[in-house]
Amino acid sequence: MAASRRSAPGRIVLGALLGQLIWLWAFAQTSRVAAQAPVPVVYTQVQAEQGQAAYAEHCASCHGQSLDDGAYGPPLKGADFREKWGSRSPEALFTSASTKMPPARPGSLGDETYARLLAYVLQENGAPSGARELAGDPDVLKTLAPPAWPGAGGGGLAPGALVPPPPHRLNPLDKIRPVTEAMLTKIADGEWLTWRRTYNAYGFSPLKKINKGNVADLRVAWTWSLPNGPNESTPLVHDGVLFVHGYGDKLQALDAATGDLLWQYSRRLPAGVAVSVKRGISILGNRLFVPTSDAHLVALDVKTGQVVWDQAVGDPKTGIRMTGGPLVARGKVMVGTTGRIGGGNYIAALDAETGKEAWRFYTIARPEEKGGNTWNGLPLDKRNGASAWIPGSYDPVQNLAFFGTGNTYDTGPLRVPVNEPGVTNDGLYLDSTLALDPDTGRLAWHFQHQNNGQWDLDWAFERMVVQLPVRGDLQSVVVTAGKQAIFDIMDTETGQYLSSIDLGLQNVVTAIDPKTGAKIVDPKLVPGDGETKMICPHVSGGRGWMPTAYDPTTRLLYAPIVEACMDLVPVPTGERGSLSTGVRWTVRPRPGSDGKYGRLQAINLATKATVWTDRQRAPLTTGTLVTGGGLVFVGALDRMFSAFDAATGAELWKTRLNDVPSSAPIAYAVGGQEYVAVIVGPGGYQSDSYAALVPEIKNPPDHGAAIWVFEVPSKSSGRATR
Repeated sequence: MAASRRSAPGRIVLGALLGQLIWLWAFAQTSRVAAQAPVPVVYTQVQAEQGQAAYAEHCASCHGQSLDDGAYGPPLKGADFREKWGSRSPEALFTSASTKMPPARPGSLGDETYARLLAYVLQENGAPSGARELAGDPDVLKTLAPPAWPGAGGGGLAPGALVPPPPHRLNPLDKIRPVTEAMLTKIADGEWLTWRRTYNAYGFSPLKKINKGNVADLRVAWTWSLPNGPNESTPLVHDGVLFVHGYGDKLQALDAATGDLLWQYSRRLPAGVAVSVKRGISILGNRLFVPTSDAHLVALDVKTGQVVWDQAVGDPKTGIRMTGGPLVARGKVMVGTTGRIGGGNYIAALDAETGKEAWRFYTIARPEEKGGNTWNGLPLDKRNGASAWIPGSYDPVQNLAFFGTGNTYDTGPLRVPVNEPGVTNDGLYLDSTLALDPDTGRLAWHFQHQNNGQWDLDWAFERMVVQLPVRGDLQSVVVTAGKQAIFDIMDTETGQYLSSIDLGLQNVVTAIDPKTGAKIVDPKLVPGDGETKMICPHVSGGRGWMPTAYDPTTRLLYAPIVEACMDLVPVPTGERGSLSTGVRWTVRPRPGSDGKYGRLQAINLATKATVWTDRQRAPLTTGTLVTGGGLVFVGALDRMFSAFDAATGAELWKTRLNDVPSSAPIAYAVGGQEYVAVIVGPGGYQSDSYAALVPEIKNPPDHGAAIWVFEVPSKSSGRATR
C-alpha cells in the first residue's frame, strides 16, 4: 500500500505529460492536414469579364454565345460539364484548353488568356469570384481544390437510368507485343516500324494484295481528323495499332483497321516555345519515342500513352529544335537537332530504358579536332548549321548509323577563303554523310558531298543502304541525294566514294571528280558579289526532304521532284537576306519550262539509267511509296494522291484529298487486309514554295489535317467491326 501511495504523484505527472503529448500530436496532425488541404479556387470579377471578351473572340463560334448552344463544340456549362470537370483541380481543364484550343491554333492564346477563359467558365458554372486572380500556371492550379460548383440540376443522365452495355469491341492494344531489335532488323511484311519502314530506309512494302490488277478499286477504308496544322510525319504500325503524330505535340494511337482512337498524348509546351513539325517517331519494346517542340525526347508507354521518361536534349531558348525524328538501334535512341545556335548542331543518343544521354556527336568540327581547320579561321561560336533534320538509317552488318547534315545559313564568312596555311573554307561537317557507331558515338567515317555550299542546297536526306554491283561484285553501298538531285554512292563500311548520278536538274556543279566525288562549281554562280544569280533547282529542292523509295527486287529508285529554279537576289544595304552573303531567294520556272513542274522519275541504281519519267502540272509534295504489288504512290499540290505502275510509269489510280499531303505514304496490313495510308497537313515548305507557279490551283484557305486510309474491299464485310 505504501508503494502504491508513493507512485500516485508519478502517475499524475505521467498522465499530464501523456495528455499534453496527445494534444500536441493532434494539433500537429490538424495543422498538417490544414497545410495540405487544397486551396479554394479564386478568380476576380475583372478576370472573368476579360475571359468573356476572349471567349466571344475565340470560342463562341464553336461553343455558342451562351457556352451551351454551339453547333460544333460541346457545352462548357451545365450539369454534364460540371460532372466531368468538377471533381478535379482546375489544372485539368486549363491544360486541356491550352493544349487543344482553338482547334486551328492550339496553345496560341497565351497562359494569361487561357486563365481568363477559365475564370469566365468557372463564373458561368456558378463558382464564386474573389479578390485574387486565377493563376495561369499549371503547377499552381494543381494545388487548388475542385471548383465550388452548385449541385446538379437538369441535364445529364437521368437518375436511376440503366444504360445498356456497349457492344464488345476488340482492342488491339490488349495483344500488342513488345518490339524487339530482331523485329526491327527483319520487319514483318504487314508492319511499318521505322520512318521508312526498314533500317535501310527503302520506303518499300512487300505487300502485294493491292496491285496493278485491282488498284482501280482502291477506296477509302477510314479517315481521321488530326490536330489542325502542318503535318510532315510518317505513322508507325504495329500489331494492328497505328501511331500518328499531330500538330501541337500530340501523339495518337488508333485502331489501324477502323480508325478508332485508343489513346492520345498531349504535351503542354512552355511559354514562348513555338510548335514545330516532326517527321518521324520510333518504337522499341513497349515504348514510343517522340521528339517535342521544346527540345525534349519523351518515351511513352505503347499501351497507355503515359510518359515513362522525359529527357531534355537541348534548350529551346537557344533556338535548338528537333524536326526530324529518332532512330532506335542497339538500345540507343538517336536524334539530330536543327537550328542556328553558335557552335552548331549535334546528334544525341539516349538510353532507351532510362532516357539518360549516352553520347553526343557535334555535327560541326571543333577547332581542336580533326576538321576543325575547315571553317575559314572562325571561332566555334561563329560556326553554325549542319542541322540533322531527317531521321537516320542503320546497317546492322557494319553496326553503323547514318545521318545527313545540311549547310549553314551564315554563308558569308565562308565565301572567300582566308589566306592562312592549313586553313580551308570547306566547313566540316556541312552537307555530309556521317557514319556513327551507335554504341559509342564514334565517327567511323564521313563524306562531304558539297564543300562550302553557298546556296542552301542541303544534303540532309535519307541514306539508303543498298546492295549494288560494283566492278562486277555485289557490294553494300550507301546512296543519298541532295536538293540538286545528284545521287552519290559510297562504300558502306569505309565511306569510299564510288560514283554519282546527276539527274540534270541543277546548274551549279559543272563536274564531279570521278575518284573523290568532289563537286566543281561554276564560280560565276556563287552569290555575294552584288549580282542576281539564277540557280537551279529552287531552294526547296529538285528533290526536297520528301523521301525517295527503292524496290530491291528491281533496283529501281523512285524520286519525287519539282522542276523549278530560283533567283538569288541581292538585298538592300543593311539587310541580311535569306543567306548572309546578302541575297534573298525567289522562285521561277526552269528555263524553257512547259509549265509542268511535278516530276516522278524511276532510276535503275545498278545501270544509272532513267527507266521512266512522269511529268505533270502540279508540283509533287510527298515522298514516294513502292510496293510488292508493283505500285508507286505519290501526292501533289493539287491534293491528288496517285498510284503509278512501278515498271512503266503509267498512272493507274488517283483520288483527291481534302487538303495538300506533305508527308510520305505507307502500306500495312491488319488481319489479312492491306491498306495504304497518307497524312494530309499542308504548311510545310514543300507545300508552300511553289504556289506562285500554279496560281490556278486553289486549296482550302481553312486547312484541315487528317489521315486517309485506303483499301481494296475484301469479299468479307466484317473487317471493320472489331
